[in-house]
Amino acid sequence: MLIGVIADDFTGASDIAVTLAKGLVGEGGLNTTQYSGVPTMPADADVEAGVVALKSRSVAANEAVEQSLAACRWLLDQGCEQIVFKYCSTFDSTDSGNIGPVTDALAALLEVRSVVMCPAFPALGRTVYQGHLFVQDKLLNESGMEHHPLTPMTDADLRRVLRRQSVNPVAHIAWQTVVQGSQVLQQAINEPQTRTLLIVDAISEHDLTTLGRACQGAKLVTGGSGIALALPHNFIAQGRAKGKQAQAPLIDGPEAILVGSCSGATRLQIAEHQKNHPVMMIEVKDVLSGETGPAQLVAFITEHQGRAPLVYSSGDPEAVKRVQEQYGRERVAAALDSLFGVTAQQLVAAGTRRIVAGGGETSGAVVSALGLGALTIGAEIDTGVPSMVSRGRQPVALALKSGNFGGRDFFARAVDALRGDD
Repeated sequence: MLIGVIADDFTGASDIAVTLAKGLVGEGGLNTTQYSGVPTMPADADVEAGVVALKSRSVAANEAVEQSLAACRWLLDQGCEQIVFKYCSTFDSTDSGNIGPVTDALAALLEVRSVVMCPAFPALGRTVYQGHLFVQDKLLNESGMEHHPLTPMTDADLRRVLRRQSVNPVAHIAWQTVVQGSQVLQQAINEPQTRTLLIVDAISEHDLTTLGRACQGAKLVTGGSGIALALPHNFIAQGRAKGKQAQAPLIDGPEAILVGSCSGATRLQIAEHQKNHPVMMIEVKDVLSGETGPAQLVAFITEHQGRAPLVYSSGDPEAVKRVQEQYGRERVAAALDSLFGVTAQQLVAAGTRRIVAGGGETSGAVVSALGLGALTIGAEIDTGVPSMVSRGRQPVALALKSGNFGGRDFFARAVDALRGDD
């Protein structure tokens, strides 16, 4: 294994996994496998990039650090020469972490001096300029992320955000340096004499390619999935990887769509889906009272099999906030995680073979409950969302969608793509 990734949620893991598997246009990527949690067994010998998916974005900082260090040690045991800490392209965190504390801990373990930090993902409108994170044409704190129910982002200056989280100095490499090319950028990255976290500007995929090439030989790199665009190139150019196209077997069989995201994009996707497909809304109060449980969800999906049935618990940020204030955020999150996780278990036990999950927390709950282990990365369904297939005698095909990812008709296209109809 050449590159090892530690991802702080499951949708982000699949996002960077498909980036590594694709590589640069015309060149191909690495043979990439995604793991659900820290594996207990060695990786297959042919795996060139391994992505460990954790559910550590919203847990306590010390717990996130512990999980991330365990993942890092396993990846190092597999022979990884470069570790990537993958977080969301909207830098989802609070003033206490978890991006800063995890980065600090990984940097100490790997004994590195300079650490690149770049969440940019221009394909989805996330760019970093003069140290500030933009979503399309808006600063992060004016993009809607300031209302996020778990990690509200109220400051677009990543230097300030990180200084509140990290024990290490924070510096900035401006776009004017990035555009001078990978050699100049690499010199700037290697300049600090003491451990320093470096926010690096990037406003295009070309900038990210320059940055990826400049990270050749870096033991630790952090960022959104875009940071990985050119990382496979470094090993392919050295003749240490051949470059290949991502492939996964196609799976037929019953399908289900489980959605727990409250993002604006997801709400629009649900509205589009229900025009032609059966949709069931879940009320949180009914889940907490026991009136709605896995049995009701499974019955709905089974009744509408073959028509891409979708069940969801979602709403606008204000509605979600009211529910959390009434019942408690942790209680609501735990109840929904359990609901979707147990539902997925019962569906697969009954023969469901294609599952699309919407939202990072929901995706994590589904994959964790199913205990699928290693997942083979296939073709990209939509930007940042690959098809994935579990191993074993009864494989399950999955698509894990982050809240803001995907086109308006994503859900219908995703279930078809997992079957090979797209």
